[in-house]
Formats: sequence, structure tokens, C-alpha cells
Amino acid sequence: MAEGLKLILVAVFLLSVLLTLSISSCLEIDNVTGKHGSSRSGSRRMSVVYEKLKVINKPAIRSIQSPDGDVIDCVAIHQQPGLHHPLLRNHKFQDFPTRPSSIEARANRSLQSGPAHAFQTWHLTGPSCPHGTVPVRRTTVGDLMRVASPEKYGKKSKKTRLWVSQKPSVTDGNGHEHAIAFVKGGEYYGAKASLNVWEPHIEAPGEFSLSQMWVLSGSFDGSDLNSIEAGWQVSPELYGDNMPRLFTYWTSDSYQETGCYNLLCSGFIQTSESVAIGAAINPVSSFNGPQYDITILVWKDPKEGNWWMELGDGTLVGYWPSSLFTHLSDHATTVEWGGEIVNTQQGGDHTSTQMGSGHFANEGFTRASYFRNLQVVDADNSLQDIESVSTLAEDSDCYNIQSSVNADWGTHFYFGGPGQNSKCP
Repeated sequence: MAEGLKLILVAVFLLSVLLTLSISSCLEIDNVTGKHGSSRSGSRRMSVVYEKLKVINKPAIRSIQSPDGDVIDCVAIHQQPGLHHPLLRNHKFQDFPTRPSSIEARANRSLQSGPAHAFQTWHLTGPSCPHGTVPVRRTTVGDLMRVASPEKYGKKSKKTRLWVSQKPSVTDGNGHEHAIAFVKGGEYYGAKASLNVWEPHIEAPGEFSLSQMWVLSGSFDGSDLNSIEAGWQVSPELYGDNMPRLFTYWTSDSYQETGCYNLLCSGFIQTSESVAIGAAINPVSSFNGPQYDITILVWKDPKEGNWWMELGDGTLVGYWPSSLFTHLSDHATTVEWGGEIVNTQQGGDHTSTQMGSGHFANEGFTRASYFRNLQVVDADNSLQDIESVSTLAEDSDCYNIQSSVNADWGTHFYFGGPGQNSKCP
């Protein structure tokens, strides 16, 4: 009798375990699909996710575990994602571009506790990737599960920019808000600036905050805008955390179909063994404390015509082949520097997502976010100081910008803001 009761209790226990596992499995599928009870839909989505991962992630010669949770894969340079673009089928690598000639560097002596250069967190665990490889941040199942459409992971919305009047503006009803400085109307073959790095608060998962440089050409109110972009961004949806990360972007058709962030689609060719695009930047600036910045230079190589990106004082990250573009196959007509956020709180209170440091421009050094030493590259492949810039902010009560010129920082500006406040309800 006792043995029979024991067998019954064991059977009940095993049944409860199986039932729990079944419920957990269903809940996991529901979390993936967002549809309760739709296991078939969940299976289809997971199939899309894994197929996407096969395209993005390449075999690693070495993998480096970063302290921030990222895995950096050292991928053979000839197997990197960028080379799969149809226009690059027979692409020949360019190794040594003709760097723009520099004007005399400034010492930044007028400011106490001047900015130091930031670097990437994954370097804390060891050296760069081996020669012949490039570091690539590994994309995970979780990355693709956070977005509405895994197929479009890493792409911007199709209505990212709308140009109004004679000023570049991004007021498009899509929640994008900016505080930017810009020059336009000339022939620009690149641009350079140093910008400090912060960790702004992001209110909602679908929102982001970034500081970047845009190199632009084409029809600003049409579908043929060409754009090359680089800077740092905080995007919980894209990366799953609130850390500032180095990023790049490009498009040749006004964000319709071409281009993406970082190496999440083909196009950008990476050459650096030490810079991982999409990896976290560390350390970051602190309010009333130490400031850390990065210097970005983008320029068009006069010999091969490719658009190169340099980080710091000489680290070549990689390049956008000129064959990707239509208008930028020649030169840029507009350059912008500044901040951007996405506000998803349409019809209600303004988002509290911060731009830059989350403080307004007038608060100045160690409090506000900045861009310093703005320069452009001319037709002779020389860096030239900018005498003045135009500025634009859609709503200065939420985020604003103030430009200035001095002997140490040349043309520079402070920008940013907290978003929602008493004047920006």
C-alpha cells in the first residue's frame, strides 16, 4: 500500500514538472511573438531570428568576453559582413588612404581639467584582435527579440528626415528632435570634430539619444539623400542597455531601403583590428567632473574616392566605398554636428529622454555636452577651420544649442537638455 502511494506521489510530481516546463515554453514563445498562445507564429519568428543571425554573425578566429557583457568576435577581414553588398562583389581592399593635411593642433590650455580621450570597454580584457581580423560585436537572439521586425534590425525608419525651408530640419512627425550646428552650400570632402561622451537617461525602450556628425548630399526633400554618419549613441532597443556606444550609419536613398547601423548589413568595410563598431565607450563624462571625448574624422580619399573614418589621432576604422553612393560619389553639400533623440510620447507629456548630458547649453563646460574644433575637408584634401556655423533646435525649451569661437576650441558649441521639464511639459 505504501509503495503504491509512493508511486502515485512520484507520478504527480513528474506531471507537475512537465506541466511547468510546458507553461514556461509557451510563455517564452509568447514573449518572442507578443501574441499569447501563438506558438506557430513564435516558431516562424524564431526561424527568422536565427536566419538573420547567420547573415550578421560570422565565424570567429578568436572571441573576447567584454566586462560589459558583450562578446567581440575577431572575424577574418575577408569574411566581414560589409563585403556581401552586391555593389562590392569584386571589391579590392584599400589599405592606405591619403590622410588630409592637418592644421596646427590646439593645446586646450584655456580650460582646467581638459578632456581626456575615451576608449572602448572590451579593451580592458586584453589586446586587440589578431592581424588579419576585425573586431565585430556579436549580435544575440535577445537583440533581435527586442525589435518589432528582425528583418529590419539595425535600420532607421523610412521617415527619419524632412527638410523644410532653407534650413536642414528633422521635424517629421516621427518623434525625432535635434539640436545641431551645420554648414551648407559648399563642396565638402569630409569633416572633423571632438565630442564628449555621456550616458543620458532614456525613458522608453523605443527611444534613443545620440551625438553625431552627418556628411550629406542629395535632395533633402526627396528620396535620394546620401548620408554618412558617425558618433556615439545610447539605444536600449538596439543594444539592450543604457551604455554609450560608438556607431556608424549610411544611406543612399533617404533611409528608404539602403544602409544600417554599424556592421548590421553590408556596405561599410572595416580595417581596424582595435575598434569595434557598436561596442561600449568607457569612461564617460560626469557632471562637474572629468570629461572624456572622442575625435572623429570622416573624409573622402582623393585617390580612390572612398569615404574613410578615423577615430582619435590616426586610428583608421574603415571606409564606405564610393560605389555605395550617388551624390556622395563626388562630394558633400552639407555637414551637421549635434544631438538627436526620439520622442515616442506622442499626444501626451514630452519624453524625459535626455540629449547629451541632460543639461542645457548655457551650463557650459563639465555640465553640458559639446562639440569642439569643428573642421571641414576642402577639395585639396586639407582640413580647414570653420569660421561660423548656423544652429537649429526644434524646441529650445526641451533641448537647445549655443555656438562660440575661441583660440583653443576654435568653432565649437554646447548643446543638450533634459527633455520634459516645466517649460517642456
